[in-house]
Amino acid sequence: MELETTMQKDLLPDFLHLYHSFASRSAVLLHLLKHFSGNPSLIRQSSPDELRAIGLRPNAIARIAAGNDRQVAQDLAWAQAANNHLICYDDAAYPALLRQISDFPPLLYASGDIDLLQLPQIAIVGSRLCTPGGAQTAFDFAAGLAEAGLIITSGMALGIDAEAHRGALQAGGKTLAVTGTGLDLIYPGRNRRLAAEILQRGLMVSEFALGTGAQKPNFPQRNRIISGLSLATLVVEAARRSGSLITARLAAEQGREVFAVPGSIHNPQTRGCHDLIRDGAILAEAPQDITRELTPLASFVIEERCPTPDQGPARVDREHRQLLQAIGYDPVNCDILVQRSGLTIDKLSSMLLLLELNDLIQSAPGGCYVRI
Repeated sequence: MELETTMQKDLLPDFLHLYHSFASRSAVLLHLLKHFSGNPSLIRQSSPDELRAIGLRPNAIARIAAGNDRQVAQDLAWAQAANNHLICYDDAAYPALLRQISDFPPLLYASGDIDLLQLPQIAIVGSRLCTPGGAQTAFDFAAGLAEAGLIITSGMALGIDAEAHRGALQAGGKTLAVTGTGLDLIYPGRNRRLAAEILQRGLMVSEFALGTGAQKPNFPQRNRIISGLSLATLVVEAARRSGSLITARLAAEQGREVFAVPGSIHNPQTRGCHDLIRDGAILAEAPQDITRELTPLASFVIEERCPTPDQGPARVDREHRQLLQAIGYDPVNCDILVQRSGLTIDKLSSMLLLLELNDLIQSAPGGCYVRI
């Protein structure tokens, strides 16, 4: 059974019961787990009075008591199949970058090569109704970036998403699809062959329970995972009212880089990209524009996952890596970093010094810092 978890296996059924009880309220579940030292069985064994005392409302208490035996049994049976994985939030296999976002999913369903979760990724997203030129651009960027060693992450939608996955596979690279349905369903149906290729040579991931169909609210929700898994997001063709712009906004809020491909001023499918560039996204005309920006950070991620004996002081702990994410590539002063990180000014100063000594950041005019 592929249960990629540090959680004791006898606790997993109770965790799954709770996950399905709070499927749309992950923050509540994570709060409960923190209060009960990460032990889901203690939560389910608690009396209504104990749960009320920590702020739970009657309907939430009722959901905990009810559980969902059928769904839990379905999950455990699904995980018995080859290459199927249930990855809990505290697992070693859970992607570190995703865990840094404020609303990370407590559970991931994954099918395929889960080692990809630990490798540097770039999200490529864009219009479902793309032009032939936009489709070729997405394919070419994905192929070039995959050849450079990046995992291509997208949402397996028609249009730009599908072309990004295909470009990565055609180049002999790896690709990761984050779906808006349960992994036992393929949506859209026209991408069944593509999904089969991704399962063979990449990875499919979802936070949605098995059997969850294509519901409209699920797709904007899954976009935070696409951006959260990735070092950066590239937008290729997006109208001004586009789900791709939601992904780009989420990436910026998560402290990740945003790139956009410009296009014709007469093409309504590129106006969203032009708006992103006006707002500070990096203009990308070729894959090299992206690799030039991302190579230092991608190398840092790889070194942290696969340290070599002679790394010396360049290795920093998770708290320093989180601060590095908060700094970004634009100059930022200490007041803003205190707000972003929640650190005291004394601790922040010492951590900034270590990052600077390791050539991961540099001082900028006005008392600011910027990632190298």
